[in-house]
Amino acid sequence: MATFTQLPSGKWRAQVRIKDYYKSATRPLKRDAIAWATAVEAQVGSMQISGYQAIPTGYTLSNLIESYLKDVAPEGRSKLFTVDMLNTKLGHIQLKNISPITLRDFVNDRLKTAGGVTVAGDLSALGTILKYGRHVLKVDINPDIAKSARADLGARNLDTRGQERDRIATDDEIKRLYKEWQSNKLLELPMVALTKFALATAMRQAEICNLTVEDINAKDKTALIRDRKDPRRKIGNHQTVPLLPEAWAIVEPILKKKTEGKLFGAYERSVSARFTRTCTKLKIKDLHFHDLRHTAITNLFKAGLQIQEVALLSGHKTWEQLRRYTHVKASDVHKKFEALE
Repeated sequence: MATFTQLPSGKWRAQVRIKDYYKSATRPLKRDAIAWATAVEAQVGSMQISGYQAIPTGYTLSNLIESYLKDVAPEGRSKLFTVDMLNTKLGHIQLKNISPITLRDFVNDRLKTAGGVTVAGDLSALGTILKYGRHVLKVDINPDIAKSARADLGARNLDTRGQERDRIATDDEIKRLYKEWQSNKLLELPMVALTKFALATAMRQAEICNLTVEDINAKDKTALIRDRKDPRRKIGNHQTVPLLPEAWAIVEPILKKKTEGKLFGAYERSVSARFTRTCTKLKIKDLHFHDLRHTAITNLFKAGLQIQEVALLSGHKTWEQLRRYTHVKASDVHKKFEALE
């Protein structure tokens, strides 16, 4: 199966041929070439039996993370930060040595500076990387080891679910924000239009900022949201959503002036920073741009839209996903019932 040839330089070339599989390498000594060939044959044998290759000798979690980042490239600063942290704390460990004890020690260390929600997120990210290794690279590793470690957090009586936000913007807060931006003659960002559009569409900040003129269908009054956020499939998850009258009233004048490029000409980070600074200046406490999405979805339900209609706008696939964005009060139900009477 393996052949060894001494080269004129004195080094040894090892060649492994197993059916359609071929691999070769050159080593300084014959014993090194034999060791390499033995390891390769073991990997090929493992793949023929189980469908997965044995973990290469010396292959670390850092090696796996490097492949994962090149192939998958997760989006978002928080995700990249988590992966970088995992690389720093666990990257040196050989993949074959990652065990429940390894993750126990990792959790103990993380809990010195982070809470249960953060640690659960760390383990979830690790699980994603291990799944990539098994299902994409076909390396014989157990991807559920991180999932088990996350489940073990419950035995520590740790809260692993973040508190759901229920903050919505009041009419007075929105008016104050509009007044501040309209009075700022040096403000280049179209903050009023962006905020009105967010309240009219329930779109996320990134979705709004990434919209282009080409994504708007003027005939049908719709917008194409590309790669919309989804827990299972984001890439290619394009969705066409209706632009209701308030949203269309914002878009229509822009289309008369622009024929291509970003609809609002704004970048997500700049919009977020401006929104936060203005709220701080006006002493509007604990209001984020993303809370406008909560506000919009709540208003859509108050307006009488059904779950499936709101879901079409918001992009949620299930009621459980949508429910956390709704903040309809008991008094709102009474008002609607009275209106029906």
